[in-house]
Amino acid sequence: MSENAYKESGVNIDEGNRFVALIKNIAGSTHNKSVIHGIGGFAGLYALDKFRGMKDPVLVSSADGVGTKLKVAIEANVYNTVGIDLVAMSLNDIVVTGARPLIFLDYIATGSLSADKMALVLEGIAAGCREAETALLGGETAEMPGMYADGDFDLAGFAVGIVERDKIIDGSGIKEGDCLVGLASSGFHSNGYSLLRKVFFKDSGFGPDDCIKGYGKVSEMLLTPTRIYVKAVMAALAAEIPVKGMVHITGGGFYDNIPRVLPDGTAVVLDKRAFPKIPAFDALRSVSSIPERELHRVFNMGIGFIFILSQSDTEPLLKVAAEMGETAHVIGTVVRGGKNVSIRGIDV
Repeated sequence: MSENAYKESGVNIDEGNRFVALIKNIAGSTHNKSVIHGIGGFAGLYALDKFRGMKDPVLVSSADGVGTKLKVAIEANVYNTVGIDLVAMSLNDIVVTGARPLIFLDYIATGSLSADKMALVLEGIAAGCREAETALLGGETAEMPGMYADGDFDLAGFAVGIVERDKIIDGSGIKEGDCLVGLASSGFHSNGYSLLRKVFFKDSGFGPDDCIKGYGKVSEMLLTPTRIYVKAVMAALAAEIPVKGMVHITGGGFYDNIPRVLPDGTAVVLDKRAFPKIPAFDALRSVSSIPERELHRVFNMGIGFIFILSQSDTEPLLKVAAEMGETAHVIGTVVRGGKNVSIRGIDV
């Protein structure tokens, strides 16, 4: 065997080392004084000194990926946005508990490592972490020829946050008469892409660079990054608005996600007329005949995040949301029921 046997088998150690060198400064741009050791070591270290004043701290964790949105990025040769999606999917899940995100780690798996392309992915991850004021503490890159086709890659993200035990938001205080306030999404976010790829590419015959009249380039619409709601949630909690429950609208849409925070004996009625108009969803309707109920079961349909709180607290929340640059709407109410969701204009 030659001295380059590993490289000849499909794994390029030198390219891996070049990748680590490229990303050290990218990851470092997300670090704060709590980071003791980040990229390059065997593990990342994060000090909890600034949380010593907490009485009963609880760590909150989450893991997620980007799914087949990655296939769109690969086909469009656009790599600098899916990292933002990766961060958003985990951090938006963490903040529904009232926790402040602290650290993020990534896992990248690929068939053949391109340091330059994966550095673009890391730039997106770092951009998301900076937006959420969360440290990119470390990660792992695996080059696995034979496991992934040449050019393919997958992403996974892992996040940890912290919250006082007596400030955990779990939906237990939700009751009849409470209101739901929705924050606008940026588009499809990172769910339903197997269906989106089928509709736009297979059924309608579009390519990533094709344009849909009135809606722009397909790839730009499909690759719009998931909105990160961390700052808006932290601002609402800092303003001591008594939020009772929060929901990140991901896979399963409204019908599956909202019941996850509802206590027994309650249900939700939404009014889709209160949802913001997001062009991406109109574009989807223009090229498909998917029933409205199925759309709202798969996609966020313009609402990426929901607060549930007393009616009297909605105005302060709407004000804080506007100050944080979010578009917010009262989109529904809590009623008596069996943890079910109905949407006016869709469900009879």
